[in-house]
Amino acid sequence: MAIRPFLFSRLPAIQFGAHRAETVGSAVSAFGKTVLWIRGRHSLSNGGAHALIADSLKSDGIEFYEWEIAGEPTPADVDKAVTANAGRGISAVLSVGGGSVIDAGKAISAMLPLNEGVTDYLEDVGFKVHPGTKIPFVAIPTTAGTGCEATRNAVLSSVGPAGFKKSLRHDNFMPDVAIVDPLLTLSCPPAITAACGLDALAQLLESYVSTKATVLTDMLAVSGMERVKDSLIPACTNAAQDASVRTNLAYGALMSGITLANAGLCVVHGFASSIGGMFSVPHGVVCGALLAPAVRVTVERLAGREDSLPHLIKFAQAGEVLCGSRGDTAEETCDMLVQKLAEYARVLGLPKLGAYGVTPSSVSAIVEKTGNKNNPVMLDKDDLKKILMESL
Repeated sequence: MAIRPFLFSRLPAIQFGAHRAETVGSAVSAFGKTVLWIRGRHSLSNGGAHALIADSLKSDGIEFYEWEIAGEPTPADVDKAVTANAGRGISAVLSVGGGSVIDAGKAISAMLPLNEGVTDYLEDVGFKVHPGTKIPFVAIPTTAGTGCEATRNAVLSSVGPAGFKKSLRHDNFMPDVAIVDPLLTLSCPPAITAACGLDALAQLLESYVSTKATVLTDMLAVSGMERVKDSLIPACTNAAQDASVRTNLAYGALMSGITLANAGLCVVHGFASSIGGMFSVPHGVVCGALLAPAVRVTVERLAGREDSLPHLIKFAQAGEVLCGSRGDTAEETCDMLVQKLAEYARVLGLPKLGAYGVTPSSVSAIVEKTGNKNNPVMLDKDDLKKILMESL
């Protein structure tokens, strides 16, 4: 089979493995000696991670200022951090935390050189084009989910009826260094581990079946799914302290970031953008709740269409990876995939979207704001409503 031409974006310098976080001082000192350290409210409170990071920075003679981000970052959060730290001669921005903390740090590093409000630079919201200048940025995830340590966009939200969830994006915003230490995820609570893991799984699957997928992103996505499939449930139940299980999830999340940055995502993340702008729902919960119904409806639309056979086969291949077996036909294996995705959400006790205030009366407004670019088949409004109603 011929290999289609493809583009593949640059990656951070990736340091992966247990105890890698102990080298953060050395990694950051390559950019200077004054660091703005972005962290979450709780992400470093257990397991001595805060002391570990601080000691490493101090041992390399680095002066650091700490800044807290609570919840998914808003433009106001970014603006406040930039204003407060613009005059400190920051040589690098360090984010240690979950996806929200890393996205916030990424945006802060991009806006510090400009010292302007970030809203005007957001996709589909602002009217300015960012020049791509930034303060060097180092990302250390403490959850295994978004993979944003390997992406070039920062997602910011403004929640409400006219809210949005949009990206600040530029090729230069890729982190300079990503330090992925699975030991930092050992203290992550089961509910957060589940939501983050389902987000990573959604990103791996969607980038694999995306219309922009390539032979290279396919290989990486499959390797990620292979690691996540048998580790997600144990990490949330009886093996939460198993370093090898956490390592598998951290690897899967990293691969999901790399593949989404190069292959794009599909309808699940189209929903995540619209729902996340209207309701305060954790991103991973949205993805996990929507994943099985979105795949089912997409596969139903693909079935019986001769021109869609290659896409149907890819869903079946993903089903074989996640289920460890296949049916007699591609359609049967796709059914197995849908059942497996639903099983993950059920066993992990993932809440439905209705628990966060999403109701049938909200469906039409959400659908109007939901895109499904890169989806293997374009879904109409009735399809989108069907997916959403199953997730309430």
